[in-house]
Amino acid sequence: MYGIAMDLGTSGFRAQLIDLGTKQIIKTSMTTKHPLPGANITDHLDFAITVGEDIAHEIMIDTVCKLINTFNVDPLQISKIAVCGNPIQLSLFQNSEIRDLAYAGKNMQKRLGIENIERQARIFPASGILKNRIGLGVCDVIVPPAVQHEVGADALAMMMKTDFLEQTAPTLVTDYGTNAEMAIKVGNRIITGSAAAGPAIEGQGVSCGMLAGPGAISDVNLEGKYWRLTVLDESMTSRPSHLVDPCSGDIIERAVLEPVGITGTGLIASLALAMQTGLIVRPPRLKYGKLMLSEGICISENDIKEAGKAIGAIRAAQLTLIIEAGLAYEELENTYMTGASGTYVDPWKAMYVGSCPKYSRRIVQFGNTSLSLARDILTDDSKLAEVIDLANKIKVDHLMMATSATFKKFYTCELSFWTEGMDMESYNRFLKIYKLPLLPSVSAEPQMVKCTLDDALDAKDQNIRIVDDIGVMVEEEAVGCIMCHQCEIECPEKAISNMEKDGALVVMYSTQKCLGTACKRCVNVCPVKAINYRDIRILS
Repeated sequence: MYGIAMDLGTSGFRAQLIDLGTKQIIKTSMTTKHPLPGANITDHLDFAITVGEDIAHEIMIDTVCKLINTFNVDPLQISKIAVCGNPIQLSLFQNSEIRDLAYAGKNMQKRLGIENIERQARIFPASGILKNRIGLGVCDVIVPPAVQHEVGADALAMMMKTDFLEQTAPTLVTDYGTNAEMAIKVGNRIITGSAAAGPAIEGQGVSCGMLAGPGAISDVNLEGKYWRLTVLDESMTSRPSHLVDPCSGDIIERAVLEPVGITGTGLIASLALAMQTGLIVRPPRLKYGKLMLSEGICISENDIKEAGKAIGAIRAAQLTLIIEAGLAYEELENTYMTGASGTYVDPWKAMYVGSCPKYSRRIVQFGNTSLSLARDILTDDSKLAEVIDLANKIKVDHLMMATSATFKKFYTCELSFWTEGMDMESYNRFLKIYKLPLLPSVSAEPQMVKCTLDDALDAKDQNIRIVDDIGVMVEEEAVGCIMCHQCEIECPEKAISNMEKDGALVVMYSTQKCLGTACKRCVNVCPVKAINYRDIRILS
């Protein structure tokens, strides 16, 4: 018999086929982006609220079924599916309440009648949620609990799949992504929190950004006065690419593997190198106006601002947790990095730009813990009970950054640093005004440890499948459309087309390509307001 472990991540889904007898990984399948329109978790939530939770649920289930189908096993031999992710992804997957996740204010939640929503662990028949699309027999879906509305199974995973819970010294763990979940442990006290970092941390929202996928620049390193690019190949393996002059864009040494864009880890690496070598005078100002990495791939000052907003949100949240725990910065013993970004990013470079604390004595990379916990739940019948027990223990010590005055003060300084050119001396001066501890100058370098490789590499290379055909086509009637095709011309992702269907004019959107409600350039450019991106239905 088989089980399937799944991680429903904000930037993509991963699934592994597990032999329940031997507990071995047989195959791994993954997507390189999320099937819902949008670049981050806020976009996905907004799409579901605006367009309809049923539609968002159907799109996600369609992709889940496509992943399962890639394993090419008899569906009747699949007896369990364990699914991890953050509360928004798991709620959309289950087609359950999400409005409390969209509206954090208690007054609004009270008016909507959505107070005190509990997200307990669930075990239910797969035939119901997957609607018998893939012919499963008797098969259970297992969904772990959430801690609070911001912190879900993926956050529990980062605590349980590292040695975080066993640590007696002050330890901070962060699952890096567009919504960065984190926790700090001091003695027996655990405080959880999360930072809405935004899309730049995953390589989106910047001019040449892309999610991690074939052709993405994932790292940059110095070779003399030039930069050596590292690019992901078709199997998502990091390979050397061009040697370039970032000031002129000249390719000094051309490689076979061509870059097509830059992902979040590559962006952080580029910022770190530019700051170290003086190409960034002071964020966001660039000495030569742009960093040119290849033909058509460059980083602008606006890109630095977008990246800085993400990095700044993570650092502000980490600093807030440290203060809330009653620690001096220098007392932080361990910093753990998890999640896809936490796996691939160079920790030295992350530390240099500020998304990883440089005053920690030890920095450890643990990889994608969410998928690993899903595997454990499949293969160990007692693991779900452990997850439930941990969730119940730490519910009382959750810090909401949206209502934290300390976070707002730190983030104000971060925004000024990254977008207004404020230096660190002024940063500390503001912290003094805010009656917050000044950031320390650090002389000793932390110990760097890599405890695990990427989760996908637990399987043999030939058993990894990248699924590109995700998402569906959705449509809405375009009342009054004059067929000027301005929406098609304006769309940056070529996700929209308009046509006549059954005597009516309609527009069709590819959810795989569409940037979602954060974009709406098609709606804004329409001269007759024929579309609104609301009255959408799945194309039959």
